[in-house]
Amino acid sequence: MAVLHNRVSRRELKEKIGNDPTPRTTISFYQYFHIEQPALFRDQFYQTLQPIGVLGRIYVAAEGVNAQLSVPTHQLDALRNSLDAITSLQGVRLNIAVHDDGKSFFVLDIKVRDKIVADGIDDPTFSMQRKGKYATPEQFNQLAHNPNTIIVDMRNYYEYEVGHFKNAIEIPSNTFREQLPMAANFLKDKKEATILMYCTGGIRCEKASAYLLHQGFSNVFHLEGGVINYARQVKENKMPSLFIGKNFVFDERLGERITTDVIAHCHQCGNVADTHTNCKNEGCHLLFIQCESCATLMEGCCSIACQDTLHLPAEERKKMRKGKDKGQHIFNKAKDRLATIRLPFDNKT
Repeated sequence: MAVLHNRVSRRELKEKIGNDPTPRTTISFYQYFHIEQPALFRDQFYQTLQPIGVLGRIYVAAEGVNAQLSVPTHQLDALRNSLDAITSLQGVRLNIAVHDDGKSFFVLDIKVRDKIVADGIDDPTFSMQRKGKYATPEQFNQLAHNPNTIIVDMRNYYEYEVGHFKNAIEIPSNTFREQLPMAANFLKDKKEATILMYCTGGIRCEKASAYLLHQGFSNVFHLEGGVINYARQVKENKMPSLFIGKNFVFDERLGERITTDVIAHCHQCGNVADTHTNCKNEGCHLLFIQCESCATLMEGCCSIACQDTLHLPAEERKKMRKGKDKGQHIFNKAKDRLATIRLPFDNKT
């Protein structure tokens, strides 16, 4: 019987991939489609991807698949063929990372979830069959230049903080499930306006576009392939980039630089910086922005307390973090940012 999970420690796997000279490519994709038996699909998908050296994080649910992968570059055709062999994944868009060494994942982890994007929607009449119109990167730029278009960022506040489209409305939140009703409320008086939504790879803004249509909005677009595809098209077709700064990504890299603009600040000293990191104290693991100077001074830690903990014996550190749920441990400024949001149409009639 095939082994359907990893049996080697993460540390060993990371070391192994780091020392492996095989060129790898980071890819993401998603597809909304009905899966009758998610657990069975998960097992079969693992047996399809594992032999060709795919690593990454994949969520499978009754509503579809959401995947972020690291693939041996010479196996890209094999990956495409494997996906095309699944009817609902034939021709699925593969978002290839812009700045990447392929060392973004160290294990293949496929999990069955209730949703591929946790949305908090419990209305049985909601359906992904009716969703907004795709906007290609070229169409996005055209629509964005129309002063009557409302651009909405459907990512979390810490993603917006390091990079976003010019004139985009931030919906500051910690989770997508919080953000959906917030977005509908922010825009409640603009149901006839042209709404242009975007996110990292397309999966969140596609669902958000369907949610707004479900809430009575009439003219909703979402960026095809998200910021990842937009950045690649800008580079390949020498298009002007309306996205400034860095695109946060959910793998070991924690970001892809799209333009040279650095629009965020170190959470410790306040100097200009946009490098996300996780606190080196494994019992904390806080996600925050840290400049090079603070990284050196604080040894990659978020606080003096964590820095002190870092120097304790390994066994004592292990006891301190035992049973501790780090959850979504992020530098939380969402509520503070919410108070400062000014919508561009607030004073318009």
